[in-house]
Amino acid sequence: MRKKMKHTLIAVAAIAATATSAQAGGFERSTTPLGFMFERGNYVELSFGSVRPKVSGALIAAPSVTTGNVTENYSSVGLAFKADLTNKISLGVTIDPTFGADVAYPTGTGYPIAGSTAKLRGDTVAAIVRYKFNENVSVHGGIRSVGIGGDLFLPALGNYRANFANDRDIGYLVGVAYERPEIALRVALTYSSETSHDLEVSGFTAFPPTPGTLAGTSTVKLPQSLTLDFQSGVAADTLVFGSIRWMDWTVTKLDGPTLPVPFNDLVSYDHDTITYNIGVGRKFSDAFSGAISIGYEKHHGGNVGNLGPTDGQKSIQVGGTYTHQNMKVTAGVRYVDVGNATALSGDGNFTGNKAVGVGMKVGFSF
Repeated sequence: MRKKMKHTLIAVAAIAATATSAQAGGFERSTTPLGFMFERGNYVELSFGSVRPKVSGALIAAPSVTTGNVTENYSSVGLAFKADLTNKISLGVTIDPTFGADVAYPTGTGYPIAGSTAKLRGDTVAAIVRYKFNENVSVHGGIRSVGIGGDLFLPALGNYRANFANDRDIGYLVGVAYERPEIALRVALTYSSETSHDLEVSGFTAFPPTPGTLAGTSTVKLPQSLTLDFQSGVAADTLVFGSIRWMDWTVTKLDGPTLPVPFNDLVSYDHDTITYNIGVGRKFSDAFSGAISIGYEKHHGGNVGNLGPTDGQKSIQVGGTYTHQNMKVTAGVRYVDVGNATALSGDGNFTGNKAVGVGMKVGFSF
């Protein structure tokens, strides 16, 4: 039983974290991976993901005036490596495209902000140390280097164009885990700190009262988070797993220099987000495992920004893992029902939103 469940732990648990995140709360695209730190021996993995979102809306006063799809497809690549320095101490490094947003309102639709585009890019490089007190209890912690930058074009506001130069800040993460390998039980709690970024802004605006070249600095905070991950064997070769993740998005606000209120509020959030995921995995043979999971994020209501016109989500994900000697290949697909939303100005409804993500992860133990 113990051997079977340990193999199930390794083969199935990774499916839940495969690269199929399709825009969680705020503009988070993926979480800093930690599962690789619990792999046996030295380990390296490479992950790939591709997401096709579809978000569209229409004027409330004139439903025939639609936005078209305002979101762009995107892809991501991640890397993680872990080395066992002793039988108690492990060192890991991960590179992850944590944050991102791509919005492009098609031209020629008649929608008030047609032609507007916005892009944000953020990544996290983390160095993590795990210390095992014994077979059951361990702690982990490390430093995170987080970068963020982007650009914005608003033709309806005097061809306002701003480039936010990438800026990095150092944060940290700390956590604790409890395990019982004989039943594939693991519960881990991890806190990640907030980071603050001073983005140098350059660009141009013809929008009064201060038309001309843009120059200055905008400060944006990326939120702290608290994540509870859990998994446990419930029968021979069967595993349940899940996570609860809180993010403090109300601290995140990005202003556009010289833009008057309310147009200067480019990115802001009225609510924190809590994202829930739960699933079940099954080992079918020594080589093949499969899993299915569902996710939920609350719909808060109220108005949202035109550069992120979604509110909450529901998702379902299926995946499988093929294991051969020291190699694991995991693939998954995720469908997301993205929550309906009303634009900040109150003049547009965004409904029928969705996203489909596919991902693959290849891992090697050595």
